[in-house]
Amino acid sequence: MITSGTWQRERAVGLAAVLALAACAQRELPAATPASDPPKAAYPQMAPLEDYLMGRDAEIALAKSAAPAPITNDATVLVLTKKGYETAIEGKNGFVCLVERAWFSPFSDPEFWNPKERSPACLNAPAARSALPVDIKRTELALAGVTKDQMATRLKELVAQKAFPAPEVGSMSYMMSKQQYLSDAAGGHWHPHLMFYVPGDMDAAVWGANLPGGSPVYGGGEELPGGGRLPWTLFFVPVPKWSDGTPFEDHPTR
Repeated sequence: MITSGTWQRERAVGLAAVLALAACAQRELPAATPASDPPKAAYPQMAPLEDYLMGRDAEIALAKSAAPAPITNDATVLVLTKKGYETAIEGKNGFVCLVERAWFSPFSDPEFWNPKERSPACLNAPAARSALPVDIKRTELALAGVTKDQMATRLKELVAQKAFPAPEVGSMSYMMSKQQYLSDAAGGHWHPHLMFYVPGDMDAAVWGANLPGGSPVYGGGEELPGGGRLPWTLFFVPVPKWSDGTPFEDHPTR
């Protein structure tokens, strides 16, 4: 069993923000709510744990759909149980595949507790060593029944204590599953994409990310509520095919 550790899928600038930037995501976002009337959380608290669980075999298959078969065939696979993520398959190529849940999202995401979210990801060895620990810690806190604010506070404390390592050079993950359900707002899917973990507070402009008029790169850092940041900057690069080799256009977001 894998215990305590890092982030992820903090999905960098936050999936909601990334999707807003990604016109190519081919979906419509709700109209902005006036600043004087902030949006209410669609999922204000954690649902019963059972709503986040799924059958073991189904979860293994979904986790392995995150990347092409030549990668996932020899990858370690984790599944979520009532006690946290456990190793279902011991791999041999250094990759670790799992299905992320909604609490891996940015704390500003109104779908932070959405029990429908299923986000298959497959991290390479550097990311599994240096980014996965945050994900595991977030899951540990969620299963302990803490609120979102309490989770943010605890993560902030751990970051201040340097409990999590900075991402190793070369840390990345695959998110190319055709079966992904990233959010209600996205209609379930976004583009198949790769994620790159960069140590520290990397300026998005260094990567040419989020440029108006078109850029294949999205992302940035994420502020924790009340100040502080996660120990990385996360960039997303959409790719044209799903993990099974079929074109994205054959299975669009809508």
